[in-house]
Amino acid sequence: MQKRAKFGIGIGVIVISMACLAWLGYGESKTYYHTLAELDGLKGSARNQHMRVGGTVEAGSIHRMTGRVDFVLEGEGKALPVSYVGSDPLPDTFVDKSQALIEGKPTAEGRFVADHVQAKCASKYEAAPGGPNTTPSDQPKTAPTGTTQRSSM
Repeated sequence: MQKRAKFGIGIGVIVISMACLAWLGYGESKTYYHTLAELDGLKGSARNQHMRVGGTVEAGSIHRMTGRVDFVLEGEGKALPVSYVGSDPLPDTFVDKSQALIEGKPTAEGRFVADHVQAKCASKYEAAPGGPNTTPSDQPKTAPTGTTQRSSM
């Protein structure tokens, strides 16, 4: 009977420990999405939560420094200075006037410290007019009649 009691207590401790770790992990992984306009209205603990914010990168605001990248995110008539301190390289599509989604925490000074940056890509890519992949309308798309085409096969 004493062996079963020790075994039951050991299993109970393991189950309670796993439940606590799961609860803590769940709380840390929650990320709320806020707009730039909503950030000003956040108070107390809501302001200290890990969050996502989306907007447009202000033209000329990207400054690359050792260990971080500073830029300004704008949208809805608001501007938010951001410092990206993550270890992942920024995507190639992260340029002036691109749509971006940042993830991190705001500071008391009004700056947002981001640990993840995603640059939204366009949903449709089109070739530039007159580019190398366009066919001028004055050139025929098929071989003219009366000519023969040879194949190297």
